[in-house]
Amino acid sequence: MEKSKKALPIVLASALAATPFVAVPQQAHAIEKLSVTADNDGAGKESDYTIEFKLEEDLESGESITIDFDSDFDIDDDIDTDDIDASFDVKKVSVSKGEITIKTDEDLDEGDKIKIKITSGITNPDDKGSYSVSVEAGDEDSESEDVDIKKSSSDSSSKSSKDYAVSLSSKAAGEKVSLKLGKISLKGSDELESNSTITVTFPDKNMLPSSIDEEDVKVNGYTAKSVSVSGSTVDVKIPSGADADDYITVEFDKDAGIENPNSGGKHVFKVKYDGTTYESEDVEITKNGSSTPSSASDSFTVNLSDPGAGARTSYTFDADFGSKELKADGELVLEFPSSDMVPGILTASDFLLNGKPAKKATAVGNRIALVAPTNFGTNSKVKVEVTYGAWISNPKAAGSYTLKATVSGRTLESKSFSIGGSSVNPTPTNPTTPIPVPNTTTNNSTATIALTQNALGKQTGVNVAIKGLGVGLQKQRDFIEIVFPVGYKVPAYIAPANISVNGAGANFVAVRGQNVLIYPSQDIPAATNATIVINPAANIVNPAVKNTYSISVFTSEERGLLFARAVGVGMPSPAQPKPGTPTPQQPSTAIPANAASFKVNTANFSLNGKTYPLSVAPYLADGNTTMVPAQFFKEGLALTTQWNNTSVAVISGTKVVKFTVGSKTAKVGKTDIQLPTPVVLKNGMPMIPIRTVTDNLGYKVGWAAPSVYVYK
Repeated sequence: MEKSKKALPIVLASALAATPFVAVPQQAHAIEKLSVTADNDGAGKESDYTIEFKLEEDLESGESITIDFDSDFDIDDDIDTDDIDASFDVKKVSVSKGEITIKTDEDLDEGDKIKIKITSGITNPDDKGSYSVSVEAGDEDSESEDVDIKKSSSDSSSKSSKDYAVSLSSKAAGEKVSLKLGKISLKGSDELESNSTITVTFPDKNMLPSSIDEEDVKVNGYTAKSVSVSGSTVDVKIPSGADADDYITVEFDKDAGIENPNSGGKHVFKVKYDGTTYESEDVEITKNGSSTPSSASDSFTVNLSDPGAGARTSYTFDADFGSKELKADGELVLEFPSSDMVPGILTASDFLLNGKPAKKATAVGNRIALVAPTNFGTNSKVKVEVTYGAWISNPKAAGSYTLKATVSGRTLESKSFSIGGSSVNPTPTNPTTPIPVPNTTTNNSTATIALTQNALGKQTGVNVAIKGLGVGLQKQRDFIEIVFPVGYKVPAYIAPANISVNGAGANFVAVRGQNVLIYPSQDIPAATNATIVINPAANIVNPAVKNTYSISVFTSEERGLLFARAVGVGMPSPAQPKPGTPTPQQPSTAIPANAASFKVNTANFSLNGKTYPLSVAPYLADGNTTMVPAQFFKEGLALTTQWNNTSVAVISGTKVVKFTVGSKTAKVGKTDIQLPTPVVLKNGMPMIPIRTVTDNLGYKVGWAAPSVYVYK
């Protein structure tokens, strides 16, 4: 035992002797020979930075190199892979609190010489002095290098980045101009290379049109090879004639569509080539120039055929959108003072653009989007005529109003126009017959509905004989609505020529799921007959299942069902009513005073006698599911409603109904339920099956043609 005890100190002594070699802490650096170089070392100047070093450790793909600038540097948060020129493949770039982290996309070996050039996004400190830049590779300790920043006024390289002039054909704010940038002397031994890119950054993106023709841009006197516009920048591809030049001039003709900023003051242009950014001298823009075109294009005068409050009227105006041009199949958006001025159904031919009928007209709330016809000649000056037949009405309250028009992102606002206290509607070119007052004695006990073909799954014509209207219909404005039951196939579009009313072709036909809305081309007075003939060419197809089916008839001017008749498919039709055998009429539906009501395909709702806009119009999905925007539950029903692009929650007391965009499954509390159709996103607004919310939160839904109403 004693021999064993004596041996222990010898072992300990040996271990202690070796301890100093492993216990002394040593820093592990993954890099050496660090070099940090600024292309421009002037105080407060934007500069490219080149970082070079040698790897002392292997660096695997996916590991990072971090470059940490002193806090006095200004580092843009949006530096990305396009701003990094490295000797290795770059996977990802991120910026956080002045640190630029570059993730590698390949394995790097010990001994490799690394070069990283940051071509954009770094601005030097405002004061001269020595500032630290540190670099770290992987998880090892960083190496640092000092950068000397000089005063801007004594630094010739800094001065050279601000010494080229900008020549403008006019310095008046908002005016369309030609301009010349340069001459810009390239730094060092730089020369222009054919097919390389010069990037010009303008002071304001609103100065630029959506596109510029290369014929309107010259580099050193030669037509550009290509030109592309993105935001406030223009990329110009260098033509072969400018190859090997050691300077840059960029000229934009007036036809390029560039216009001065709308605000006065000093502005700066930037030209970037081969990683170096050249900054112009300050350009002074005068708010009140001697030129008049800018003020002419800022607003326009609206002419109305009738200035009376609530009157139906035409709208005509001339607008000059400056550098923004309306092209064939392009869109012009009109914004009226209120949504109740805009009818639910529009006819494109009632809107003229430079004398040509619009290709398409779509209403969303108080906005009407007009698509220019295919034969429209590109023009920044547009005469807009909203004809009397468009059924646009004035605001209901007297006062001063403006109208807005937008083309390619540029919005012009009209000069104020006055609406008076009463209508002085002149007789239109095609006068309409006054519509008689409601006739309460009319009934449709002997009205009939007949099919021209009752075979299963076959196209059929439909003949509807209305014996009398309680309220007359005015042409082009009011409609007859025929509702086909589930099982019938109703096409999404029916040409007006395939439907006639009292022998004349329909003025317009709209299809909403299983509902066909027919706008007559002539007035139909109250208490008179109306015969509707739908030709087989309308492509309405009978159900594939043998049965009797009920077809219903409504009008836009009467509440409740006008009448319904059963027809046989694959079997004889039930007998139609005959004179002297009256069928009880369905009573008119009374809408509760607290109900919120809306119309399918109309982007507004009514509550307590007032109309409010919806961002997206309700519509029918799969023929029988009414979809409404999440906004309706919040503003129409006063329910707590939260939504984004992926989910919706509708809350009433302790009950919560949750939806997921794109899914047919919803949650009521913790219970999953199936939806008749998925929730969809339209213009950033989730569209919800209305019955899922109302049925689960205790609300009732009613129908009073053409409105749907919801109440509790």
